[in-house]
Formats: sequence, C-alpha cells, structure tokens
Amino acid sequence: MRELGNAINESLSDSDSIAEAISEIRKEGYDVFLVLEATIGFNKRETQQAESVTEGSVPPEGGEVPGAVPFTTQDERFLRELRITVDE
Repeated sequence: MRELGNAINESLSDSDSIAEAISEIRKEGYDVFLVLEATIGFNKRETQQAESVTEGSVPPEGGEVPGAVPFTTQDERFLRELRITVDE
C-alpha cells in the first residue's frame, strides 16, 4: 500500500500539466492547496483460477455463468456513482 501511495504522489509531483496549472493560479495571486482523496481497497483472491467466460457463452440453467466473478456491493455502488447500470 505504501508503494502505491508513493507512486501516486510521485506521478502528481512530476506532472508538468499540474505544475503548469498551479503556476497559472499562483500568477493570479492565489495560494494553492491540493488535497486528493483516494479510496483503495484490497480483496484477497482465491487461489483457484476462475475459468474465462467466452463471448456468446450460454449460462447454465441457474442463470450463473461458470467462472464469472460476482459484483460486490462496493462494485455496484461505484458503478451507480458513474451512472452505469448492470443487468442482473
């Protein structure tokens, strides 16, 4: 997690476009405070590899596709925030 945080911080610090935008704001007489919030979640994967589902495969009688990974409530909430709907 620490490495990921450092990588994100470095990419923001090294961004020429961010530095340029901040410079323009400062030229206009403003102080700049940049605060970003990131939520990073980790879920342990099962050791067994899921079978890949090919396009056009027909789900078995229960309606579930073999090897498909179910959406978590976090996944569903994230998609709703992006205004993306997923058929059940």
